[in-house]
Amino acid sequence: MIPFNKPHLTGKEVHYMYDAVYKGKLSGNGIYTEKCQHFFEEKYGFQKALLTTSCTDALEMCALLLNIKPGDEVIMPSYTFVSTALAFVRQGAKVIFADSENNTPNLDVTKLEILITDKTKVIVPVHYAGVAVDMDPIMDLASKYNLFVVEDAAQAIDSFYKGRPLGTIGHLSAFSFHETKNIIAGEGGMLGINDERFVERAEIIWEKGTNRSSFFRGEVNKYGWVDIGSSFLPSETTAAFLYAQLENIGDIQLRRISLWNSYFDKLKLLKDKIAIPEIPSYATCNAHMFYIVCNSLEERNRLIQTLKDNGIYSVFHYLSLHKSPYYLEHFSERPILVKADKYTDRLLRLPMFYELNEEQVKMICDTIIRFYSND
Repeated sequence: MIPFNKPHLTGKEVHYMYDAVYKGKLSGNGIYTEKCQHFFEEKYGFQKALLTTSCTDALEMCALLLNIKPGDEVIMPSYTFVSTALAFVRQGAKVIFADSENNTPNLDVTKLEILITDKTKVIVPVHYAGVAVDMDPIMDLASKYNLFVVEDAAQAIDSFYKGRPLGTIGHLSAFSFHETKNIIAGEGGMLGINDERFVERAEIIWEKGTNRSSFFRGEVNKYGWVDIGSSFLPSETTAAFLYAQLENIGDIQLRRISLWNSYFDKLKLLKDKIAIPEIPSYATCNAHMFYIVCNSLEERNRLIQTLKDNGIYSVFHYLSLHKSPYYLEHFSERPILVKADKYTDRLLRLPMFYELNEEQVKMICDTIIRFYSND
């Protein structure tokens, strides 16, 4: 069976984890945490980067930093993972779901302004599959209505919008290093801060509501409880694993992009029968995933089974949040989001991981081509 995902090891992960153990500093915010954060700040230009135990934690930190309160409205796509909504709902926010574009699962920016009210506080664009949402119009709306923008960049490491790294455009951003992502730590995430106003408080929230980071930098002579917060920082062993991955990000990205291009070149033969990813002119592709969009739920189910019968494991993705049991129970609105429903029923993700080889990609594509030739 060709799996959907296989975690890639660069060879240095265990060495760096041993080094962290040997140095005797295993709790968070040690040498490897600093190395990882410095990497992101130097390579991509974040004002501040803070490692977290997950992307979910990074999003929850965003909600705390923005002082989300009951009654605040937060706009986001319905076609996304539950963490995007959960972080803000936990603070009492009302989520307002936007529909996806016709040609990509990203939110439809042209339909965004009509959703803004005097209660709107945040827009959360999700860069699906590492492909940028059109950010300029979003930032213009944020400026016009005095809103904050949080980029959900869980899938978007090393991807760009008009030459700017994703996650560095909004006021805040959140990344994931889950084992299904390009760069992994098993679990793990990062908060990206692009607005100076949030840097100092973010460190306090990150360190359980204390000014401990300032104390260790010698900025205060003692530290204590000064704000709300939680234990959002990961252990040094997690950071050590991640650092080995970051050292090899160039090699990892070259390999994944090569595989993505192979999929694209082979499956574009079916462009009249299925939809394959479109990369807008303002965006780059970081090869986080390769997906196709079938013509119906029934067709997708048959294709999944056909691939499985041929030793290939493929998976669908999100279930639109506006139709989730929790949303239907706790929110009265019933938005009609046709495009989000389309991707829920018809999008299919194909195997994508570093060790996947060209022969396997050809086998997968040949199986799909035969399926549609016989359909």
